[in-house]
Amino acid sequence: MGSVATDIARAAKAAFEASQLIDSSERVRALREIRKELETDKDAILEANRADLEAAQEEVDAGRMSSALLKRLDLNKGDKWDSMLQGITDVAELPDPNGIVSYASELDDGLELYRVSCPIGVLLVIFEARPEVVVNIASLAIKSGNAAILKGGKESNETTKLLSKAIQTALSKTQISSNYIQAIQTRAEVSALLQLDQYIDLVIPRGSNSLVRNIQNNTRIPVMGHADGLCSVYIDASADQKKAVRIAVDSKVDYPAACNAAETLILHESVLPTIWPEVAKALLAADVKLLCDPPSLAVLQGLSPAPSNLSTHVEPSTPESYSTEHLSLTLSVLTVPSLSAAIRHINAHSSHHTDSIVTEDQAAASTFCRGVDSAGTFVNASTRFADGFRYGFGTEVGISTGRIHARGPVGLDGLVTYKYMLRSKDEQGHVVGEFGTDEGKKRYKHRKIDTSAVPF
Repeated sequence: MGSVATDIARAAKAAFEASQLIDSSERVRALREIRKELETDKDAILEANRADLEAAQEEVDAGRMSSALLKRLDLNKGDKWDSMLQGITDVAELPDPNGIVSYASELDDGLELYRVSCPIGVLLVIFEARPEVVVNIASLAIKSGNAAILKGGKESNETTKLLSKAIQTALSKTQISSNYIQAIQTRAEVSALLQLDQYIDLVIPRGSNSLVRNIQNNTRIPVMGHADGLCSVYIDASADQKKAVRIAVDSKVDYPAACNAAETLILHESVLPTIWPEVAKALLAADVKLLCDPPSLAVLQGLSPAPSNLSTHVEPSTPESYSTEHLSLTLSVLTVPSLSAAIRHINAHSSHHTDSIVTEDQAAASTFCRGVDSAGTFVNASTRFADGFRYGFGTEVGISTGRIHARGPVGLDGLVTYKYMLRSKDEQGHVVGEFGTDEGKKRYKHRKIDTSAVPF
């Protein structure tokens, strides 16, 4: 298996290196070819997806797979197929993230330094379910100039095979090598690839806490990803009731299996007798199970008339409730005495993904946004907005809850790094020995150059 993995990684590296001199317009053409190929193969791909769904349902029935994972697998659901194709077009139309100058300085007459964005290299992306991720990541990788090796969950093997085959067929019609995007199927291949830091430059895991932690602990290659989506909505003392209801319900109900769905609802104690009953009624009407702390529970037990499902959908919370990513119609509820207490709880228990405050107090909003240490801090908006497509990134390769390189939804900008380009225009070139602090030595000018493009 090691030799097979090495061949895959070496081919990806060679494809990446060969692609660096390909014009950006060819990358756009490749994306358009991929969309056309997927449209041609739609029936076969969706049939494969139905086969994956049937096999996954058997696993759910046997208790070996969660229903949340099953929901993520369905490529036929709603407008998921059309959104996947639109994502390709959206990425194709985005500006090229490479060749952008973020710093330019004249060190001496005729000696110019530029910091210029460039691709990272070869990406190894590992994900569970969600077969459309194959297309999302392939699109972003191609547009940003990175090669990619993709490993989907075994539950989406049949769909992944046909998606990756369509992508490689499309690439074969362009100047970009078909090895630029490769898919693997086994965990053994992943384990071997995680050791090949001479070929692979970045690992991006998308999935469960255990998946991400396992990868982080078993490779020397840099890892970018998030382990959980433990998001919170805080209803502040000054919150508007209608906003609180809308935001709390949407954050939990719109797609509860998503990593940007709310898992904890935090209430300022002053809203217990006013806003909380209305929010709770709306959540219960949406079939949400509430795990409540004593103050919020007491309010619900005193409601008259009581919601019809109060006895089946309301339970006392436990300490573990506030560190659990439910990924279902279950929501933990906590009461706090102040904004600062809410911030402390979020920073101590959240996964630093996305957290929202419902408030009419601008000072409170500012304090929350600055005080909460998460990739996304929202004011009067659903946590479900934390998404690359909604941010205008076309699509995303994942959500990063780390603090280095990229944070939040990772689109094209998160898939480039930079290099320093230095050019001497002097007839004799420049040498360091001519510069220094001694008498007669040159001094560096360090004069900023006003430019938006690299002149070479």
